[in-house]
Amino acid sequence: MTIQVGDTLPPVTLKTMTADGPKPITTDEIFKGKKVVLFAVPGAFTPGCSNTHFPGFVVHADDIKAKGVDTIACVSVNDAFVMGAWGKSQNAEHLLLLADGSAEFTKALGLELDMTAGGLGVRSKRYSMIVDNGVVTQLNVEPSGAGIEVSTADKILEQL
Repeated sequence: MTIQVGDTLPPVTLKTMTADGPKPITTDEIFKGKKVVLFAVPGAFTPGCSNTHFPGFVVHADDIKAKGVDTIACVSVNDAFVMGAWGKSQNAEHLLLLADGSAEFTKALGLELDMTAGGLGVRSKRYSMIVDNGVVTQLNVEPSGAGIEVSTADKILEQL
């Protein structure tokens, strides 16, 4: 079942890259008592993600935060090393990059995308959401799962 507006995010431990290496981070640490914009991409370093989707959140980070958002986070079914390198390559050290290496979080949300036919395995659908104290208040899932139409930073700015 896919997560819906009004649902609480499931308790899952993800990873984030730090100066000391990958560090576990729980959904409670990310979302409890905070307003968070979370967006997901099918894969770091892929063309649509790197050239269109991710840069919008980097460029509009100050505008998003000015609307009362504590954290802007990006999650992908990649490891923390890849997410850390991708963040650096995108000049996005001010965003929280979350690695969901085994797709545990993605599957718990019901937002997995089976790309095994293309050799990519299970990935995340592309989406964005606004989460207030762990509760989803806005959810924008791409109809195709991977397109870039409704999950953009511009859409999030309209919803804040």
